[in-house]
Amino acid sequence: MQRRVEDVRDLTQRAFSNASKHETQQKVFETDSGIPVAETYLPQIPDELYKSKLGKPGEYPFTRGIYPTMYRERLWTMRQYTGFGSAKDTNIRFKYLLREGQTGLSVAFDLPTQLGLDSDSPLAEGEVGKVGVAISSLENMATLFSEIPIDHVSTSMTINSTASTMLAMYLTVAESRGIKRSVLRGTTQNDILKEYAARNTYIYPPEDSFHLCVDIIEFCAKEMPKWHPISISGYHIREAGASAVQELAFTFANAIEYVNALVSRGLSIDSFCRQLSFFFACRNDFFEEIAKFRAARRIWSRIVKERFGSTDEESMKLKYHVQTSGETLTAQQPENNVVRVAIQALAAVLGGAQSIHTNSKDEALGLPTEEAVRTALRTQQIIAEETGVTRTVDPMGGSYYLEYLTDELEARAQEELEKIERIGGALDAIKSGYVQREIQKNAYSYQKQVDAGLKIVVGVNKYRGEGEREQGTITRLGSGNARIKIHSISQKSVALQIKGLKRFKETRDNTLVLNALSKLEIEASRNRESRRNLMYPIIDAVRAKATTGEVSTALRKAFGEYRPIIEI
Repeated sequence: MQRRVEDVRDLTQRAFSNASKHETQQKVFETDSGIPVAETYLPQIPDELYKSKLGKPGEYPFTRGIYPTMYRERLWTMRQYTGFGSAKDTNIRFKYLLREGQTGLSVAFDLPTQLGLDSDSPLAEGEVGKVGVAISSLENMATLFSEIPIDHVSTSMTINSTASTMLAMYLTVAESRGIKRSVLRGTTQNDILKEYAARNTYIYPPEDSFHLCVDIIEFCAKEMPKWHPISISGYHIREAGASAVQELAFTFANAIEYVNALVSRGLSIDSFCRQLSFFFACRNDFFEEIAKFRAARRIWSRIVKERFGSTDEESMKLKYHVQTSGETLTAQQPENNVVRVAIQALAAVLGGAQSIHTNSKDEALGLPTEEAVRTALRTQQIIAEETGVTRTVDPMGGSYYLEYLTDELEARAQEELEKIERIGGALDAIKSGYVQREIQKNAYSYQKQVDAGLKIVVGVNKYRGEGEREQGTITRLGSGNARIKIHSISQKSVALQIKGLKRFKETRDNTLVLNALSKLEIEASRNRESRRNLMYPIIDAVRAKATTGEVSTALRKAFGEYRPIIEI
């Protein structure tokens, strides 16, 4: 057992070492033909306009990147989004990806976990382990990271309504191994505002959810300095149908709302802002996507400096993860998705991302197979190791077209931000339905253009093969020859998850659990101004072995559940 732990730790350390020492052995950066490549390229005669809009990489307003040398010294984190079935199933996939060169973990949770339901809940039937891993207990979390050195690996968790519970479980597992919470590195998505606007895995009313989200940020600012307590997400906004301009505007409007809440609690901007992170989509419009990331850095740095008065340049740096667009993947001719993902990932790199996930070619059909995941990871590795795009910082900077797009995206996003400010901010704009309506209008407009053939989707509305069906030719794993094999969730795995959870509940001290849950409910029911930060009683409940569903039930009793008003 100990040998296997050491093997995985060694694999992880070597992966990080390789990433951090990228090309350092090569003293002169040059093309395959031997042409020297400078660290950064600048105009021959810099002027004041150039300095105010672009400047050098690593300098405010960070249009050209947040670090002076970017990928010349360290590559982006390759973080493949993974989770299915039981914790044991996903643990095996994690170890496989680490062996294949992944440098960070990213956890996908199933819908019951996201919605605060245990795997044995009648409401969870048919969904356990389907779109992510089932995590109902502290035991599940321990199994998920079994033999993985979480003091060396950065872990991202795509979880929102139950982010507080998942974080509590993660740090409790770490501390049971003698690892202090202060050394843990990673991210909880924890962006509840975009759930009401675009994704819909909410539980509690918006105000209560929002303040629970802010509790996590405040807790991490004080207790977990290396952790990103929120990943403010434009990704799901974009995937729901928003334009690039809307993705920027709605994301930063949400960010402003979170920052306002933290400042109102008495935290200084520079005490927490460097821990904020962001999450963006990358679609097929190659130059627009590169420009979007450059505009995003400029917008955020100015918000932090000019609006909130930050004096710390680290706070002004936009740190973000990019995922290639799942929404652009097609079930028809699914092999084409490899090309789409490669183009999107290249745009993310040229845009200066700190972390990237590449989708698998089969995700329009089901959960990715091991072979498809490996191809997706290899896509990033080929960009990093074979294309030469990491030799110089911001190689696209200075392109007339790119700089025009960057300026336009920034200006239009600012106009949209001003509209949201007039409504009263992101929370009011979401509660009024404004954000949702704008996303829906753009999604409808885009789909009409696809249906009319004005926007081409290769293999769907153009270049379809003769006699090709609407869906790709698929089969289940192990059922013979096929173009695309689909990964299935084992029903045996689901049954074992539910059986293990039942055993977990039967063998714990249930009096201890009930007491901890009662204290949590009482604390959550207090006036927000007088109650404690809820992360502390949630951690106490998790230590007492309360489950995901039980913690959520206690909060449901205190907050109630949110039911949106449906406009007809």
